[in-house]
Amino acid sequence: MKKKIKKSVAKRFKVTKTGKVLFSHQYGSHKKLNKSKSRIRRQKEPGILKGTFAKKVKQMLGNQ
Repeated sequence: MKKKIKKSVAKRFKVTKTGKVLFSHQYGSHKKLNKSKSRIRRQKEPGILKGTFAKKVKQMLGNQ
């Protein structure tokens, strides 16, 4: 049977060509006046998942 991917995971994560799993940081667009400028800058760039959770996300996306 054809492998189905989890749509909720596909919207939140992206797998690069080298196999890294990227995600966008939460709380990025809500109440920005209360956050420091450095925190806002850090939240703009994507985070990299590591370990077993990254492996599970790859499985849900159909990438082994």
